[in-house]
Amino acid sequence: MTALRPILLGAGLIEEIKWGKPCYSHDGANIVILQEMKDFLSLMFFKGALLKDPAGVLKEQGPNTRHARRIEFTSVDDVARLAGTVEAYIEEAVVVEEAGLELGPAPELILADELKARLDRDPKLKAAFESLTPGRQREYNLFISGAKQATTREARIDKYTKAILSGKGLRDQ
Repeated sequence: MTALRPILLGAGLIEEIKWGKPCYSHDGANIVILQEMKDFLSLMFFKGALLKDPAGVLKEQGPNTRHARRIEFTSVDDVARLAGTVEAYIEEAVVVEEAGLELGPAPELILADELKARLDRDPKLKAAFESLTPGRQREYNLFISGAKQATTREARIDKYTKAILSGKGLRDQ
């Protein structure tokens, strides 16, 4: 992490701690965040899907992530070897942000049957769910629909109803 920090600060990014991790921004917009994983250090670009990636080093965060892409580092040698690439990608990410580029609209969210039924029965819950950010709505839906049994899906809805009514995401405290 300490090997990447001078590269990020040298690119003119502002360092802050967000979500308990070092996050780097430009004019108030998040550009990258450092994430320590078990086997590697991740430099995640918030709008990485919009970067060209000529070096072929950007990886998807997971199957349900639309925007973010990451570079993985397993050693300080990786950081040294990819320093020029990181600098170029940061420069491109800043250009993407300044240009206001965005991915196209997200595909329509198809709610789990149990969640849809509960929202239809509970207008307060429906209003609270619809006021959540699209990402939080998607996160709840993925979590709920990921259960194999209907009883588990119902239990997950029950467990998180209070959080939804409070405007919190699945992982918010």
